[in-house]
Amino acid sequence: MKEIVLGTTGRKMPAIVVGCMRLTGKNCAQMQEFIHTAMEQGACYYDHADIYGGGQCETIFGEAMAKDTSIKREDLFLQSKCGIRQGFFDLSQEYIISSVDGILKRLQTEYLDVLLLHRSDALVEPEEVAAAFEELYAKGKVRYFGVSNHKPMQIELLKKYVKQPLIINQLQFSIPVSNMVANGLEVNMTSEGASDRDGSVLDYSRIHDMTIQAWSPFQMPNWKGCFIDSEEYPELNRELQNLAEKYKVSTTTIATAWILRHPAGMQVITGTASEKRLTEIIAAEKISLSREEWYRLYLSAGHFLP
Repeated sequence: MKEIVLGTTGRKMPAIVVGCMRLTGKNCAQMQEFIHTAMEQGACYYDHADIYGGGQCETIFGEAMAKDTSIKREDLFLQSKCGIRQGFFDLSQEYIISSVDGILKRLQTEYLDVLLLHRSDALVEPEEVAAAFEELYAKGKVRYFGVSNHKPMQIELLKKYVKQPLIINQLQFSIPVSNMVANGLEVNMTSEGASDRDGSVLDYSRIHDMTIQAWSPFQMPNWKGCFIDSEEYPELNRELQNLAEKYKVSTTTIATAWILRHPAGMQVITGTASEKRLTEIIAAEKISLSREEWYRLYLSAGHFLP
């Protein structure tokens, strides 16, 4: 399995992270089977959030671990997120701590390997975030910390107060949804892709050794659905199919390999409940696209080079 160095930890982790958002419909036995399928292929990193299924994803996952003695906690790397509430965001000290306590209870574990702040909070008081992180770290409830959907200056504000390194930023990224690449390639242009919507977060992450975790890696812009086999992206799908035939894999595998080819050393969050699709995503770790192939996929999604 392809590995990346996780942030500033020096720890090597799988490039594929098993996203658990869509696992709510599984019962305990099905969840156990899903975990085993992932583990057998080297996928030991699992991404949760307290809002996924209203907490049910974590509950079922925790039951699956507790009832299957062959699934050992020390073999899993568990990550969860907090900060999104019904109708508002909340990164207060009180909520972060209570959220983590709930996550640990549902997952039936004594600690999280990583806690991420799910979204930025307009009313965030970074001193409170720092106090929450310090308490969680001191009590052994969380080992590492990071953010999700944060811009560089929002991260810098947190870093002014938080003692622990922020090792991860979870960001939406796919072949069509790739403004953090486009704004660098179209720099100093008046084209749409030149718009810097994220504060050059890609370069910032590489400079500061923050691991980018790509969520919704098969999503079209504006939440129109999956671009694979979509009539809205005929050229991209022709290119995906050509490369899939060349490498004897699925188009899903090629779309994943496109993200893994970037030298930033990103992780890809799977976000599927299908064991077959999970296997296709993991297979991307064995594919290394050429520079020309990477750019052909990029251009076929409607981007351009100046």
